[in-house]
Amino acid sequence: MSRPEPATVEVGPLHESDAARCAELERLLFPGDDPWRASAFREELRAGHAYFAARVGGVLVGYAGIAFVALPPQAEAEVHTIGVDPAHQGRGIGRTLLRELLAVADAAAATVFLEVRTDNDPARTLYESEGFTVVGVRKRYYWPSLADAHTMRRDAVPHPA
Repeated sequence: MSRPEPATVEVGPLHESDAARCAELERLLFPGDDPWRASAFREELRAGHAYFAARVGGVLVGYAGIAFVALPPQAEAEVHTIGVDPAHQGRGIGRTLLRELLAVADAAAATVFLEVRTDNDPARTLYESEGFTVVGVRKRYYWPSLADAHTMRRDAVPHPA
């Protein structure tokens, strides 16, 4: 008996119509903290930040977003969020979304920052494998859990002229 083919993951832009599904995933992924509401996703999109969606069979299973906090010549960006439906984790979707965000940053030769819970070893390992290093700790960063966060940095990748 053969195994079924894994479903194809399609990555593209996140739309305002995806906000409710993103908020639903936030509640699943971050129950002990303050998960983003649908309105937060809509505000990020309206602000023009780069947000991506991962879909399987047309269903949103992951999302990620990045925003610039400084423009060239000393561009900086921060990863605002990455989330993958627990039923679809471990299949490389988070890495694919992160690489989409990094491509946006790399196009501007931006240094990238992010925060990650100090107890989230899988996420920290992913970020380290993509060139991030821990540069500090933010005590009691997450609310209401008061969990600490690592601040991580990935140096700018020079953009070819």
